[in-house]
Amino acid sequence: MSRRISRNPFAGLLLLALLAVMGVACSGPDRSSALPDCPDSARTCPASGSPASPTGGPPTADGQATGSPAASASPTAKPTATAGAASPSGTPAAKAACATFSACGFPDASTTGPRIPLTPHKTGYMAVRENGLVIRGWDITGSLDIYANDVTVIDSKITSDNWWGINLRPGYSGLRVLHSTITAVPGKGPDNGGVDYAVSNMGGSSIEVGWCDVSVFGDALAMGQGNLHDNYVHDIAPFVNLGGEWQHTNAVISSGGNTGELIIRHNTLLNPTGLKEGASGSIGLFADTGVVRNVTVDNNWIAGGAYALYGGSTGATGIKVTDNVFSTEYHPAAGGYGVVAHWNQSGAGNVWRNNRMSDGRPIEPEPTP
Repeated sequence: MSRRISRNPFAGLLLLALLAVMGVACSGPDRSSALPDCPDSARTCPASGSPASPTGGPPTADGQATGSPAASASPTAKPTATAGAASPSGTPAAKAACATFSACGFPDASTTGPRIPLTPHKTGYMAVRENGLVIRGWDITGSLDIYANDVTVIDSKITSDNWWGINLRPGYSGLRVLHSTITAVPGKGPDNGGVDYAVSNMGGSSIEVGWCDVSVFGDALAMGQGNLHDNYVHDIAPFVNLGGEWQHTNAVISSGGNTGELIIRHNTLLNPTGLKEGASGSIGLFADTGVVRNVTVDNNWIAGGAYALYGGSTGATGIKVTDNVFSTEYHPAAGGYGVVAHWNQSGAGNVWRNNRMSDGRPIEPEPTP
């Protein structure tokens, strides 16, 4: 409905004066203007927004943050990449022969991680208990243990000194980890010097991890359900665990028994671990705790591991592996022993389609014995 405007000239002057006063009164600090207008899906942030110090208070005694931090300065733009660029024939360029993941438009250091300057926060172990909390612009030394719903970690860095970088506890949902770096110091973790999980989902709901730069952890992204997209997982650090054995390493790992869906789409997943140092997979779908079901592995760059992909084994259903590039950068067959193991060819809803080696050769999985 349009607003009626008086034709009385004195009323018009009075209205203009009132608006001027209101403009002065409303020109004070605005928390929303402290952050650049930066959609989650944007690779870079516009170089705008007023500099501001974090508005969030320090952690409380139990490590709970008291507010949503704001960026401290305008971000520096990162170079963009041509993910998903098509050839003249309409086939994605990533499916042709490719020398490197960056050349094919897959995620790398320039398209992942924080887009804004960060403020140091030496939190140590931090239990998050505030629903809807947004952590943004933090350079964290420590780890986050999430006992809350709808928590977002965005444009931040975590250097873990715990078993994990970020862990979602059972009974909670809505975790999002976006545009962040998650790493640790090799040899300084709690598992005999090693660190286990960059992002761990102990709950029964989906979480989102996108545009993140992840390194060092033995099992980097560990979950049965989630949406993992546009991440760069690299430089996994092998270690001998507290049991005295080489810890098995995976860029993405699922132990089965999931009730939701796991989507692994458009990531660079590198596992350079040696075969005698615990290498498992770049993507490990294992039936350790139950049947593996409803997993989509689509349009990823996959390299390394004993086998590059463990496919879920007997009983696995709804596993869709499509349009992936398996790289020869560590082994001629992508993994030390081959591309894929434990693929259930006859499982209901299982699809293997248009997967290629990085030199362009098509791949078909061997039948499971």
